[in-house]
Amino acid sequence: MLRPYRAVVTAGGKGLNVGRVSAAFGRRATLVSFQPEADADTVARLFAAEPVQFAGVPVPGDVRVATIYLEDSGRVTVLNEPGPQISAEAWARYEDALAAELASGRHATLVCSGSLPPGVPDDGYGRLTRIGRDAGVRVVVDAARSALAGTLAAGPDVVTPNLAEAEGVLAGHEEESVHEDDPDVPDRAAEAVRELCRRGARSAAVTAGAAGTAYGDATDVAWVPTVRVDVVNPIGAGDSFVGGLVEAFEEGRTGIDAVVFAVATATASVEQELAGGVDPARARELAAALAGARLGA
Repeated sequence: MLRPYRAVVTAGGKGLNVGRVSAAFGRRATLVSFQPEADADTVARLFAAEPVQFAGVPVPGDVRVATIYLEDSGRVTVLNEPGPQISAEAWARYEDALAAELASGRHATLVCSGSLPPGVPDDGYGRLTRIGRDAGVRVVVDAARSALAGTLAAGPDVVTPNLAEAEGVLAGHEEESVHEDDPDVPDRAAEAVRELCRRGARSAAVTAGAAGTAYGDATDVAWVPTVRVDVVNPIGAGDSFVGGLVEAFEEGRTGIDAVVFAVATATASVEQELAGGVDPARARELAAALAGARLGA
């Protein structure tokens, strides 16, 4: 029996976590998302409390609910429900909404993050990548399984899977857990970066939790270690990595320097209880500690 002593209900999702990171650094992202009609008022109310601009695309059905149990020991249990079925017509409206948002000229980066809802084609993020490229914005894709595989040929600027997700796609099997302390993790992550880029990504950052991150392209890869910290909540660390990467790009950082900042942001985020919660000063402190620590891979 689980008997939580406190319950908190918030809007959620990987895209929102990225938006929270952007807000921590003083920016306001726009989240283009489906808005299930059965829970439209609840969704609108929850997102009104978040530091993002919400652009909802109405669809039939109920909102997806994720229940997260965070124990005092640090163990985390996540229950993810399936989202509503998305029709071809609804997906077309989503693409139109995204294209219109990018046409506003207010955005320099498009982030495609998370699993695709039921009914969306496997190349859904590939199609969004092309929309982003046509709009002249940078495209970052954080996905796994068929959503990642269906994106590569479209040439996203950066893909950011973890090592298990990358190897699952590249080897054609279900994702398997990765032991971060295994000595071959940096080499495996580096090879995953190269292969993802051979298959179409312009660059790739393959994360390996507390071990570090490999970043590069089909030929040149570097390894960025992390700094050990006391973990409060690891949920959303990958989203914070993406948020930190986007912030680095917005500040004019490029390449490995941007990835170092992303690693620092993700590390700072696990010290917070809220997924996507980041102390910017702490992220910059960690980034300074990581500067010069990267190694060739």
